[in-house]
Amino acid sequence: MCVSVGTDKNVKAIKGRKAHFNQAERLGLVTSIKQVDEAILGAEKDFYKEIKKHSPDVICLGYDQWANEEDVRKELKKVGLNNILVIRLKPYKETKAKSTIVKKRSVDY
Repeated sequence: MCVSVGTDKNVKAIKGRKAHFNQAERLGLVTSIKQVDEAILGAEKDFYKEIKKHSPDVICLGYDQWANEEDVRKELKKVGLNNILVIRLKPYKETKAKSTIVKKRSVDY
């Protein structure tokens, strides 16, 4: 499985603040997951053109991600990707999995 990780620039633009973990740290975390064969840094522009290069079977949107599933499907169709499953992930454990909670427990926070 190939996973795309958002760039620091895009995270800041979308969330209005820096990410708690930088893009290198996020890539490292994703790479450490057994089911992930490859982790790549996402595009800063032309998201769908970049997605077409990899032609994934599934796109998983984070529970706090700005994108709407139906809008993503429409944009995928515009670049000829009609059969990609788009799903919204739920938080693993809302009180334990969020990076803000992890950071607050860190001595460096």
